[in-house]
Amino acid sequence: MIVPGFRFCSLQMLAVLFWCTVSCADREHSFNEHQDESLQESAAPLITGAGHLLEHYVENLKDKRIGLIANPASRVGDTHFLDLLLDEGVNVTALFAPEHGFRGDRPAGEEIRDGADVETGLPVYSLYGTTRKPTAQMLEDIDILLFDIQDVGVRFYTYISTLGLVLEAAAEHNVEVWITDRPNPLGGLYVSGWVMQEPFKSFVGMYPIPVVHGMSIGEIALMISNEQWINTDKEIEPKVIRMENWKREMIWPDTQLPWIPPSPNLPHFTNALVYPGTCFFEGSTLSEGRGTKDPFMITGSPGVDISDEFKSSIENRYPVLLERAEFTPESIPGMAVNPKFEGKLCKGVRISPQTLDPMELRPLEMGLELFRGMMHADPDAETLRFLYNLSGTTLIDDFLSSSEPPEVYWQEELDLFRELRQQYLLY
Repeated sequence: MIVPGFRFCSLQMLAVLFWCTVSCADREHSFNEHQDESLQESAAPLITGAGHLLEHYVENLKDKRIGLIANPASRVGDTHFLDLLLDEGVNVTALFAPEHGFRGDRPAGEEIRDGADVETGLPVYSLYGTTRKPTAQMLEDIDILLFDIQDVGVRFYTYISTLGLVLEAAAEHNVEVWITDRPNPLGGLYVSGWVMQEPFKSFVGMYPIPVVHGMSIGEIALMISNEQWINTDKEIEPKVIRMENWKREMIWPDTQLPWIPPSPNLPHFTNALVYPGTCFFEGSTLSEGRGTKDPFMITGSPGVDISDEFKSSIENRYPVLLERAEFTPESIPGMAVNPKFEGKLCKGVRISPQTLDPMELRPLEMGLELFRGMMHADPDAETLRFLYNLSGTTLIDDFLSSSEPPEVYWQEELDLFRELRQQYLLY
């Protein structure tokens, strides 16, 4: 049961909590933890698709050879899904590693290599290296592929692309695919952003969906297969093992599940909350905060000069507090290798959301307006070609050169997507 009022704290209450319980240096993380704990108290219990499978369908796997696509967030309770399957006597014959690795210890963009799982000795095939789609050789000893990945609800997070390529390979080689569904951390109501256009198709956006889609990974799988977005003439109908007790209005803290980073640079839910918007800094010479302990929540550059007027304009439009900040990016093993402006003092802002509800915060719109303002505030700032891969369109150029709110540039196409997605919603 979600108790009304738990999602919002007044600025006065936050101030008391900050100054009574933590030092100034720890304010950001304390705020994140306080919000997570308070919301968990009011959340309804949730059983993931993996938990549902173990309770109701595990016997169906006993005489099958299983391949598992998973990451460190693939857990049921405190135990990794792989270990629970092995405990049940399931014949897991191979593991598949998406970006960041099977155990999730690789930074963004780093190539994953084939190898063996350190815990079980099972072979691990890389899906984020020279091969991103399972091959016939990888699948020859597999009857069912289990896909148990915790996504973050954003198109350019590469797990959706991995999902599509898994479906494509499975169709070509007559292998079943089961999706053990997991909650969208941003909930199922917030849908926003440009729909990806074909010329900008890439591994950070392979399908014509908006930046924030508001769907579970199981729902996305059904859409990809039924809309025939996979590059094969053969059809596949993935089996989605549904969650129990998940409702579309539930955001991550409402699930009562612990936040296990789905990738090293999203260490807390609040990083994932602002990620849809501040990830656009990666499409420029500005820093998105990689090389710090709070990527995507701190942004800037050595030459940025933000006015009080601009800062106030963002705070007046969105429930967010922008604090001036200085930071020096550094190489952090497992998180950031050679980040932008490594070893150089940067000026910018630290983002403190005053609500965890994306419907209220509108993190994509907020992040884009912050990005536009900071591009203008740094005379040396430039956009990169990668920006089009993130946005999926050249309309972002029109937005950056205007003073209009971002949503005016995508509303019509977003309405069409909302209509399409309706038939694939399971919850």
